[in-house]
Amino acid sequence: MEGKTSFLIMPVHDMKGALAFYRDQLGLLEAWREGEGTVAFQLPNTDVLLLVSLVEAGSPVTAGPGFIIASADEFYAAQQGKIDFLGAPVDIPAGRLVMAKDPAGNTLQFLSVSSSE
Repeated sequence: MEGKTSFLIMPVHDMKGALAFYRDQLGLLEAWREGEGTVAFQLPNTDVLLLVSLVEAGSPVTAGPGFIIASADEFYAAQQGKIDFLGAPVDIPAGRLVMAKDPAGNTLQFLSVSSSE
């Protein structure tokens, strides 16, 4: 797989509590925010972001890495039947996202970023 580790996803059920912990207690700096459901924090001394993302109880999403890749759709097509995907690629504000589970059940996210050209 060609790509770059870009973020670590941290699913939470309580965004207010998560912000109090990651921002106020740990002192992580907010890099950006997408509505009330996702806040990205810059991890010190790295290009990797910590994405704190609100999920509903029972969500299959667990903490895990996120990779920027050339095409979520091509990756999905090439790996279908070889990787346990949580569904087909979907549109998100940044581009296209497909999620999968590793053999231990950890969530992996693969994102292809939309070009602004």
